[in-house]
Amino acid sequence: VGSGLIMQALGSGKGTVSSRITQHFELKHLSSGDLLRDNMLRGTETGVLAKAFIDQGKLIPDDVMTRLALHELKNLAQYSWLFDDFPRTLPQAEALDKAYQIDTVINLNVPFEVIKQRLTARWIPPASGRVYNMEFDPPQTVGIDDVTGEPLIQREDDRPQTVIKRLKAYEAQTKPIWPQVYSFLQTKVPQTNQKASVTP
Repeated sequence: VGSGLIMQALGSGKGTVSSRITQHFELKHLSSGDLLRDNMLRGTETGVLAKAFIDQGKLIPDDVMTRLALHELKNLAQYSWLFDDFPRTLPQAEALDKAYQIDTVINLNVPFEVIKQRLTARWIPPASGRVYNMEFDPPQTVGIDDVTGEPLIQREDDRPQTVIKRLKAYEAQTKPIWPQVYSFLQTKVPQTNQKASVTP
């Protein structure tokens, strides 16, 4: 793998899968979510703008995400990398395609209902950002962080109404990108002779 993308909606498990892939293949891992959170935490112009959209349950505009992503990739010129959750739209994909050669695309096919259940069960202590899932990884005491004892909160983008809005927005925004992805895959995956591959 030289450069790769891993795609699917928020909460699909991209982060977990990405960490395993990047460790195994010694790749640099980039996450659009981590980049956005870092910028929001630092109060950058991009971060303030992004927070306004996220709080409304909307996705980040193309020009903002593309600028942020391509800026980060410039720092990884000498590395192989896996980008988690970028691109999401056709303009983002076209901008990335012009700047970099992509070798691999991974799509995690997780039903939206499963994602909704996962996200709305997530709670965190604000200081550390450790994630508790109330269904399969709850804290020892309900509502309290195991390590620091501070109260847990639910992030704005994990609340049920926001999750539903974001999933619908994600589906509408990413749908146009898939013909280009399939076209890309046809140039990478060798044609297979179906008859020859069948064993008696």
